[in-house]
Amino acid sequence: MTLKRFMKAFLRFILKPFSFIPALMMMYIIFSFSAQDGAASANLSYRVSYKAVSIADRALDLELTDKQVSRCIRKIHFYIRKFAHFSEYFLLAVTVAFPLYVYGIRGIWLVVAGGILCIGFAALDELHQYFVSGRSCSVRDVVIDSCGSLTGILLVRIFGYIGRKTIFEPLSTHRS
Repeated sequence: MTLKRFMKAFLRFILKPFSFIPALMMMYIIFSFSAQDGAASANLSYRVSYKAVSIADRALDLELTDKQVSRCIRKIHFYIRKFAHFSEYFLLAVTVAFPLYVYGIRGIWLVVAGGILCIGFAALDELHQYFVSGRSCSVRDVVIDSCGSLTGILLVRIFGYIGRKTIFEPLSTHRS
């Protein structure tokens, strides 16, 4: 084995485990949001809802009054919270599925392994919320988290397949 091949194999051996760092960071972020008490969580989602209504008001030149803004916020607040669940777990799934894909877990096994990790984390996270003041545990949130997770995993599968068939396959046949 040449020194160049040895170094390449050594770097791959060292760097591959680091591909899970984004997933661990995403888990930390999700856990931090779940650790907020009920008032802090509601306040954060209210601010996000207010920002969304303000941006729409300016972009669409609606000139909403304060009362109309409050009414819009009340209407979208629930959906903003649920979209946050979906998007958090979508990002978690992408950051989990990509390293699994790199390690060679593909096809249905990627969906199974990534799904178990993400959905298991979602269930544990909801259980964690049960013990946080002003928060509760919700099966509906686990279902929403699961939908975000499965969407992220399937997206990684699609992009991985397309990449293998269009970018990397021509490179491997070219070397022969």
